[in-house]
Amino acid sequence: MSDLVRFGVAMDRPLLAEFDLRIGQKGYENRSEALRDLVRADLTKAAWEGGAVVAGSLTLVYSTKQSEHVARLLLDAGKTESSATGPIVSATRVSLDASRTLEVLVLKGPATKLTELAGRLGGARGVLSAELAIACSMQQNHGIDTAGESG
Repeated sequence: MSDLVRFGVAMDRPLLAEFDLRIGQKGYENRSEALRDLVRADLTKAAWEGGAVVAGSLTLVYSTKQSEHVARLLLDAGKTESSATGPIVSATRVSLDASRTLEVLVLKGPATKLTELAGRLGGARGVLSAELAIACSMQQNHGIDTAGESG
């Protein structure tokens, strides 16, 4: 038996037309897929705001001249966290050009700690931009069927 539940949604016609246009541009095949994604995104945002354990990414662009300074900050960030591995799960560094480096950090931990880390790194000398993005709550699966998956 399926866990899918059908329900009706009342919406002003002009708003629905805009929604249909938007989801068509994003490649959704139907409204149900788009609504599921909106609900998951809102639940993830609520988990983030509530301080739940979450996963996300932090994208940094910094001056290549400051690479050693940023590397020390990242090393210190891993050492100062209470978990055995710290919040940084993985990192990828790419040279954009002679003067700029882009680094993407995959993070996991309490939302407040990830926000603090992003603030510390974003305010560091030589950091040109820092963008923190939430991906998911580690405490909720938001209706994703995990039956039959290993791990």
